[in-house]
Amino acid sequence: MRFILVFLLACVTNLNGFAQESAGSGELKWMSIEEAEIACKKQPRKIFIDVYTDWCGWCKKMDKSTFRDSLVLKYASEKYYAVKMNAEDRKNVIFRDKLFKFNEGMRSHDLAVLLLNGQMSYPSIVFMDEKLQPIQTHGGYADAAQFNMMLHFFGENAYKKKKSMNDFSRDFRP
Repeated sequence: MRFILVFLLACVTNLNGFAQESAGSGELKWMSIEEAEIACKKQPRKIFIDVYTDWCGWCKKMDKSTFRDSLVLKYASEKYYAVKMNAEDRKNVIFRDKLFKFNEGMRSHDLAVLLLNGQMSYPSIVFMDEKLQPIQTHGGYADAAQFNMMLHFFGENAYKKKKSMNDFSRDFRP
């Protein structure tokens, strides 16, 4: 038990450095949802969760293009914790003190079902606030420009100002 606590503390201590390193490396520093939850307790940030499957072609396209874009990398690494979640993963997950398992009936992980409100579409991006509360879900492929705009929309709290994403996108300049 002591080893696990020391390990978790070491991980949390290094999370901020990893996020900053990733902006220059051409890749996001992906975390598990459990790692992001721990990181948020230490240094609150918004989270985006890439809910994907191994067989999803559009998910792979986002990995190769959208998530490697320099503007996306820079802003996401500064303002967000980036989480990857395979919706068909069979590992148990503890999130917000609840145990989530693979759901044979849905052929998806219960946490993915909860995050996507049962609308199992891939890729899907779930945006969460600093208190781990869902803000909004975007289903489907997003190119780098569209995704960068969404990162800013939520990152700058435009959604709290009752500004629509459409209005925000018209004025947005990266």
